[in-house]
Amino acid sequence: MDRRRFLQTAAATTLMTSLSKKLADAAETASVPMRVLGRSGEKVSVVGLGGYHLGVPGEQEAIRIVRAALDSGINFLDNCWDYNAGQSEVRMGKALRDGYRQKAFLMTKIDGRTKQAASQQLEESLRRLQTDHIDLLQFHEVIRDEDADRIFAKNGGMEAVLDAKKAGKVRYIGFTGHKSPDIHLKMLNTAFAHDFTFDAVQMPLNVMDAHFNSFEKKVLPVLIEHNIGVLGMKPMGDKIILQSRTATPVECLHYAMNLPTSVVITGCDSTDILHQALGAARSFKPMSSTEVAALLTRTDTAAKNGEFERYKISHDFDGTYQNPQWLG
Repeated sequence: MDRRRFLQTAAATTLMTSLSKKLADAAETASVPMRVLGRSGEKVSVVGLGGYHLGVPGEQEAIRIVRAALDSGINFLDNCWDYNAGQSEVRMGKALRDGYRQKAFLMTKIDGRTKQAASQQLEESLRRLQTDHIDLLQFHEVIRDEDADRIFAKNGGMEAVLDAKKAGKVRYIGFTGHKSPDIHLKMLNTAFAHDFTFDAVQMPLNVMDAHFNSFEKKVLPVLIEHNIGVLGMKPMGDKIILQSRTATPVECLHYAMNLPTSVVITGCDSTDILHQALGAARSFKPMSSTEVAALLTRTDTAAKNGEFERYKISHDFDGTYQNPQWLG
């Protein structure tokens, strides 16, 4: 090869390498799609960062994960007063320093069913998270038939949360649960009976739930009817669904995103898992009915008895069952 051809080939190779890098960088920094959180009108990222898993890595790594998520376009942060004995909130609070709080739509949860317990837990969460307000505060683990009655009773938890909202400490109010769609419906109906409509509701929405005691079939239509923000959680059933070998992590995330969810919350205990969630969000395209049917056919048999949704059939995931004192 003569010198001129060598230089031309080298220049072309350099150009192609540079172009490939630019394309890769563009894909890496592509914006995360945003959706509307029900009638609140708030814009939230299609994927949200789960708080529980921030207790898995070391503190500095957890802080890096939160900040990397916010820098990459995820704005919805999930947490809870009881996660890892409060350490998940402590770590997130440290991550939200230096201007990061302004990038976040911050959600946390409380367990208190009484006014006193709910108020005390909220104040602790505010202190740990190093903020003067929570964007969305949710009653955690509504998994018992009596939870709705206790929360809406005189001197119940709702009184504390409504007082906090008036004081500017809380912007929006929701609830979560993973046990039974019928308990979710009771909570919603109890709220309606008190002339109150929740701003958001969090529940398992995944490829297994569609077949077994389904929140998707029973609760989701009610949320859509009342324009309540839909928070999908456990898209992989805390990795248990993956053990069925019926769906990949990205397929699980895409299925949940394909539902009318405002945000799909997923736990990220490493930057690799965070990048997986970001990639799923950026690559998501509405699934065809054929694609949905094929995925549900694959998961049908494994989903029949709830084996891969143990949060519905056992107390393995019920922190307030193990610690009833948290309820107040």
